[in-house]
Amino acid sequence: MKLTYIKTLALSASMLAVSCGEEKSENAIEKEVKQIVIENPYTEDWESLGKHNESPEWFKDAKLGIYFHWGVYSVPAFHSEWYPRNMHFEDHKVYKHHVEKYGEPSEFGYHDFVPMFKAENFNPKEWVDLFYEAGAKFAGPVAEHHDGFSMWDSEVTPWNVVDRGPKRDITGEIEKEIRKRDMKLITTFHHSKNLQLSKELGKENPNSHFPYFDGMPPSSNDPELQLMYGNMEPEKWYKEIWFPKLKEVIDKYSPDIVWFDYVLGDIPEKYRKEFAAYYLNEAKKDDKEVVIVRKQHDLPLNMSVEDLEQSRKNVIGTKTWMTDATISDGSWSYTDDLGVKEAKDVLHILIDITSKNGVLLLNVSPKADGTIPEDQKESLLSMGSWLKKYGEAIYGTEAWYTFGEGPTKEPKGHFKNHKDFMKLKYSNKDIRYTTKDYNIYAIVLGDISANKELLLTSFATDKVHDKPSIESVSFLGSNEKIEWALDEEKGLKVKAPSNPVDEMATVIKITISQ
Repeated sequence: MKLTYIKTLALSASMLAVSCGEEKSENAIEKEVKQIVIENPYTEDWESLGKHNESPEWFKDAKLGIYFHWGVYSVPAFHSEWYPRNMHFEDHKVYKHHVEKYGEPSEFGYHDFVPMFKAENFNPKEWVDLFYEAGAKFAGPVAEHHDGFSMWDSEVTPWNVVDRGPKRDITGEIEKEIRKRDMKLITTFHHSKNLQLSKELGKENPNSHFPYFDGMPPSSNDPELQLMYGNMEPEKWYKEIWFPKLKEVIDKYSPDIVWFDYVLGDIPEKYRKEFAAYYLNEAKKDDKEVVIVRKQHDLPLNMSVEDLEQSRKNVIGTKTWMTDATISDGSWSYTDDLGVKEAKDVLHILIDITSKNGVLLLNVSPKADGTIPEDQKESLLSMGSWLKKYGEAIYGTEAWYTFGEGPTKEPKGHFKNHKDFMKLKYSNKDIRYTTKDYNIYAIVLGDISANKELLLTSFATDKVHDKPSIESVSFLGSNEKIEWALDEEKGLKVKAPSNPVDEMATVIKITISQ
C-alpha cells in the first residue's frame, strides 16, 4: 500500500469528520482509514493490482464460455460487424450496398439503424438455456462493440438498448437468467476503438472505428451524435465515456469476467489502472474472484489473462489463457450469408485448447430480431450432447506433460495467422491429453473403428517424465472390458471396443495408481 494513498485516505476521513461537525481522535480516524483499506485493498499501481489472482480455480475449470455479437450492426446483416466503419469508404462493397439499399451515408447514417434494432423475438431464458445445454459455464453479451451503442441500461449515453432500439435491458435480462443457472457472467468491451480524434483537434486516431469524413455523421458537431461516434476531446472521452461505461456495468451487473478487445493500449495507463482497481475492489466487497482478459500487451499478465483471437497456442500454456473464436466461418455478427462450423470442428478446437491449459470463449451470432439461427443452435447442442457424456475429460482438468500427438500441428503466432488456424481440420489420427486426479484422458479427435488397435506413444518410457503405474484402461461410453498393454519402448497399446463409441471424439480413460 503506497504511503501517499494512505495519507489521501486519512485526509479524506479527516475532512469528512470536519464537514460533519465531528471531532475525531487520530485513533478514530486511523481505524476508519484501516477499514477503507480493508474494503479497498487494490490501489492504482501495477504492483498492487498484481496481487490479484488473475485466474481463479472456477475459471480454470470452466473451459467453455459463450458470448454473442449482437447489436445495431445486426440490422443490415451484411458483410460483418464492421459495417459501421466500412459503410463510409466509397471503394468498399459495404458502401455500395448501403447506398443501394439505404442511400448515401451522409443522409442515412449508422445511427439511423438504431430504431430498426427491435429485438422483438429476444427471449433471454431460451438463450441462456441454449448456452447451458451447449456446456458453457459462463456466458454474456458483447456489452459494447466499437460502434458506441451500449447493450445495457445506461445513464452515460442515450445510445443504449433501454432508451432506444429494443427498449429492454439486454444485459440485465441475460444476467438474471445466468444467475438462475449458477453460471458466471462475462461482459466484453470493444469500445476502446470508439474514440475519434477529429481533424479540428489536429489529428485523427488511426485506430478509430469511425473515419472522420466531412459531411458524414461521425464528424457531426451534434453533442448527441458525438456520444455515439466518439467525436470528442480525448480526456473528456476517457473520463466521461470509457471508464464510466465500465463502472456502470460493474455496478449494475457485477460481472465475473470483464474482457477487452484489442487497442486497449490506446487508453492511457492511468485509466486502465483506475478501471482495474475499481473492478477488483468492488469484487472484493462481494467476496468474488473475478477475471480480467486482454488481447495484447496492454495489461500485465500477473493481473490479467491472455486472449488469442481466432488462434491458439501450439504448446502447453504455463498460465491459463483464452481463445475467442466464432461458431461461424465468416462474420462475428449475423449476416444473411453466414456459414456455420460443424459441431465436431468446434468441439475439436475446445479439446485442443483444453489440452494446453486454455479456455474457449465461443461467439454466436443472433439475428437482429433476437432469434438464434437453427444451424447455430444445432451445432451448439451437438457439442453440448458430447460434453454431457464425456465432460469429465474436459471440465476441471489440466494439461498432462504433453498436450498430444498426431500429424495435425497448429501454426505459430497470434491473430496474424488466424486464417491458417481456421483451415485446420483434425482427424482420428490426432490425440489430445488432459488429466484430473489420478486419471489421464486420451481424447481421439474422431471415431475409432471397431476393435482397432491404438498405440499411444506418449506413454513410451523415453517420452513420459514420470512413468505412470496404470491400473485400468476404459473407453467412456462403453462397458466393454478393454484389452491393453504397456510397451515401455513403444507406448500404451489399446484395443478399441467392438462397437464404435462416438464419431465426434472418443475418450480413453487411463487410471493410474494413487
